[in-house]
Amino acid sequence: MTIAAGIDIGTSTIKAALFKVENGEETWLSRYLIRIRQRDPLELARVVYDAVLEDAKLRPEDVDYVATTGEGESVPFHTGHFYSMTTHARGAIYLNADSRAALDIGALHGRAILIDERGKVLSYKMTSQCASGSGQFLENIARYLGIAQEEIGSLSCQGKAPEVVSSICAVLAETDVINMVSRGISTPNILKGIHLSMAARLTKLLKSIGAREGDVMVTGGLALDGGLVAALEEDLSHIKDMKIAIRSHADSIYAGAIGAALWGAFRFEKLAAANRASRAA
Repeated sequence: MTIAAGIDIGTSTIKAALFKVENGEETWLSRYLIRIRQRDPLELARVVYDAVLEDAKLRPEDVDYVATTGEGESVPFHTGHFYSMTTHARGAIYLNADSRAALDIGALHGRAILIDERGKVLSYKMTSQCASGSGQFLENIARYLGIAQEEIGSLSCQGKAPEVVSSICAVLAETDVINMVSRGISTPNILKGIHLSMAARLTKLLKSIGAREGDVMVTGGLALDGGLVAALEEDLSHIKDMKIAIRSHADSIYAGAIGAALWGAFRFEKLAAANRASRAA
């Protein structure tokens, strides 16, 4: 039996997942997330780690491997670190075994990852850091429009005459939104337009990595934005050579932490097997 923890440090949120792996069966023991809000991410990494241990009623010495991902390489108590595209790929497979691509949409960028049935990364591509297709951009727009982030998805789905934002630069896109407000464009139509603009860029990413069919699991902080998911489905419905089903999961935000924990458990078991073989020789 192996107990492994995964800690994913993102731009705005830190997530932790704790797993038990025994005889090939993966059991999710606990999960926890916390918003950074201008606090020290390394200190918060300890907070989320302690929280999952307490929830699972385990001690630090019970954990065989602590894997980090994202910006977590400097966490002082980690055992090993994995690239985030690798962990999101593995997390996508855990959440939906039929996933053949992951679409990680975080605070600063979007990333499309082509994967096989084991979660191995075959290809990937990401948006530029200044692109308007990000969680931070949506957060800024919500603040300007005077709405809560939790309202974005439902309001977007109410839009009937969306105004698409054309600029890929977040600063210029925000200027577009200000102009829309001055012209009396409704909040639902502004938000739906933004989502359709983001969806078009994300669809291009999927096409660029060779994703043409199968399930695409949306991961990251915007995975539960119903307006964005709907916009992705709408955009893809117009492309004949892409037979893709967009999927999301209630735990999609934990995909990186899930993948880190499971890859950590796999690495620990491989090292343990190698040590046993060495001693036997």
